[in-house]
Amino acid sequence: MKFRIKMTLWMLAVLSLLFGIGGSLLISGFFRDSLEREKDAAFASYRMAWSALRIVNGLDPYLDAGAIAHTMEQLCEQNSSSWTALRLATETDVLYESGASLSLLLGDTPAPEPDTCRLQLMTVGNASHWLVLSGTVETNGETLYLHITRNVSTLYQMRQSQQRTYLRVFGVMALICAAACYTMSRLLTAPLTGLSRASRAIASGRFSSRAPIRGEDEIAAVSRDFNRMAEQMEKTISELHQAMERQERFVGSFAHEMKTPMTSLIGYADLLRSGKLTPAEQAEAADYLFSEGKRLSNLSRKLLELLVLKEGDTPFIAVAPADLVEEFTTRLRPLLAPRQITVTCESQRGECLMEPDLVWSLLLNLADNAQKAVSKGGEIRFRQKMLPDGCRIQVLDNGRGIPEKSLDHLTEAFYRVDKARSRKQGGFGLGLALCQEIAAAHNGSIRFANRTDVPHGACVTVELKGGRP
Repeated sequence: MKFRIKMTLWMLAVLSLLFGIGGSLLISGFFRDSLEREKDAAFASYRMAWSALRIVNGLDPYLDAGAIAHTMEQLCEQNSSSWTALRLATETDVLYESGASLSLLLGDTPAPEPDTCRLQLMTVGNASHWLVLSGTVETNGETLYLHITRNVSTLYQMRQSQQRTYLRVFGVMALICAAACYTMSRLLTAPLTGLSRASRAIASGRFSSRAPIRGEDEIAAVSRDFNRMAEQMEKTISELHQAMERQERFVGSFAHEMKTPMTSLIGYADLLRSGKLTPAEQAEAADYLFSEGKRLSNLSRKLLELLVLKEGDTPFIAVAPADLVEEFTTRLRPLLAPRQITVTCESQRGECLMEPDLVWSLLLNLADNAQKAVSKGGEIRFRQKMLPDGCRIQVLDNGRGIPEKSLDHLTEAFYRVDKARSRKQGGFGLGLALCQEIAAAHNGSIRFANRTDVPHGACVTVELKGGRP
């Protein structure tokens, strides 16, 4: 059963209980007070009748039955609103009777004790209700019986009318309360419905689904927290998918990198084992086996460096990055001089915390990628600047630049912008992945961009934030 229906039924139950108790108490109290007033009026009428009889009897103790009847008739005419019927009788005769016959009401009811009064509430059928006052008095040696009745059927009819009105009002109020409660519950639970719908959508794989947010109440706060959780989960799942894709590409690239040299190694080893090669061919095969073995050794070393950087804790020391960059460029210039590549350096004095061997390896990999992109007569420029929490190193070249689609994939293992050229130049696609890990080990980052101040060229910016001494 839905919450809105439960809420509606619960409110109807509470309304029925409270309204029923209150209405019943109100109607019963009004009826009881009205009946008490009728009883008081009946007693007053009874006392007035006896008082009149005593006065008349005191003036003339020898009044006959006719005079008494005449006196009671005058009283009935004067007090027709006070009683409905009246009977005055002796033990053997009825002296006076007016109004409805009392025989049906009194029946075989025994007379009250002398000088007493008895009040009875009698019902005739289902619609006639009477108050009957019966009294006995000894006067002049004779016993008189006085019976006075008041018709109180109007009180009962009024009570029934009030009850019918109460039931109609209760029915209308119950319908209004049910409609209002259902509408309010639906409005209050509408955000929960949206939240449930978004949960089912996310569970089915639509991670971009979000819960609607309405207002600033607690449900809206829950919806906002749910959306933040969904955004974080979507981001995490996206990162996991990307990591899985990178892992798949890594495994495929690693298998491809291993396949070519291993095939060559097995082929040349088989030729050498056959013994059918000339000495020159044997020397060529041995050279190829050596170069391919060295290539595999370099590949394993690069992978080991990546693993060590990801798993290890690197200790930092205070180093002047300007000295490190200047020394590196000094050693690099003779190596690139045969290709007429110019190497320049701009540095800023200062010290920061870093691991110098890792930074040297970073500079070596960045310079290797830059010299591969620069043609004869090109330029490679190193810039170093101090930061409040470390240093920034930039490597700029005027080579062929980087395709836009490759900018986000350069640090992936085994990724090459130009696979044929890189493999021919001896690259594995691990250098920039290693550079990214070195930057991350220094709490820094690495960014790639194409230069805009020259027609072609790339700019690599590395920020190392290991701190200042």
